[in-house]
Amino acid sequence: MYIHIPFCKSKCPYCDFYSASPREESALEQYKEAVCARLFSYGEKYGHRAVGTVYFGGGTPSVFGAKRLCAVLGAVKASFDVQPDAEITAECNPADVDLAFFETLRAGGFNRISMGMQSANADELRVLGRRHTAQDVQRAMQAARAAGFDNVSVDLMLALPHSSCDTLARSVDFCASLGADHVSAYILKIEPGTRFASIAEMLALPDEDSAADQYLFAARRLKALGYAQYEISNFARPGRESRHNLQYWRCGEYLGVGPAAHSFVAGRRFYYPRDLAAFLWGDEPVDDGPGGAFSEYAMLALRLSEGLSRADCARRFPDGAVQFDTVRAAAARLPRNLLTVENEKIALTDEGFLVSNAILAEILP
Repeated sequence: MYIHIPFCKSKCPYCDFYSASPREESALEQYKEAVCARLFSYGEKYGHRAVGTVYFGGGTPSVFGAKRLCAVLGAVKASFDVQPDAEITAECNPADVDLAFFETLRAGGFNRISMGMQSANADELRVLGRRHTAQDVQRAMQAARAAGFDNVSVDLMLALPHSSCDTLARSVDFCASLGADHVSAYILKIEPGTRFASIAEMLALPDEDSAADQYLFAARRLKALGYAQYEISNFARPGRESRHNLQYWRCGEYLGVGPAAHSFVAGRRFYYPRDLAAFLWGDEPVDDGPGGAFSEYAMLALRLSEGLSRADCARRFPDGAVQFDTVRAAAARLPRNLLTVENEKIALTDEGFLVSNAILAEILP
């Protein structure tokens, strides 16, 4: 289950996720009621299905307030078969939170926090338009731990303006010093329509080779600090992999609620348009066609360090073993530094992850 909270106090210049200004409390209340109503409606159709993860993303869910987040989670639990050990995550901005916020979430059933850090360097945070400091992140982490959260993830951005492996080392080491359980490390991508896109030539971004060096450096350093890489951009302490994101990458089913939220249920994909007013008005999601074909499954599996398994392909598709063998034959022609090819598994290396799109275009049908 994914719940989109489309509110932010300010728009970061690199961000193209759907968000809006929260305006006043009544707007937040109206959105809460609309999401709960949609959840109750979905519960009548899908309520018998087991829910293993619930993820509140955004936007900035912490802007929504802990009590509203708990109220929406209550509607999820009232409408669906949420498993006793479900992973329940809320994203937050370190500038918005305190001990009371985390205590309310913990009492309401949340057990995982995803914190938007991005960098531990003050200059980089200013360029990114972030509202917090590294000290805010440290205080937020301490508050989350004091409230009882033993599973906290932090986001880290690579290849920032004026950055280097030296500046990145400070951010990576800061993540470890916080005791973070999980680190999501993404290379900055300039998205069309963002403020960064309009000033890209002025940003002093690292070139492609330097960005690649930073990615490989971060992967090596995080591994040395005890974070195993399990996906292109994700690293975790043992047992702290994001179960919610693994559901996506293993081509499992998910139900999304809120403007810009996507779903994949019973072989069909559908989504809500990026339009808050339309969602509040009650517009239905848009059908996005069938999903889960072999090429999509293989593409997602190859994002994972565990790679694509012949046995898993055979279990999922009538001709899965044959299709796996076709992909393996194509993969065997590529350089060995990009991927490992065995009789029963194909997996990308760190160097392969850097050029994964080109590799996938080469080997997948």
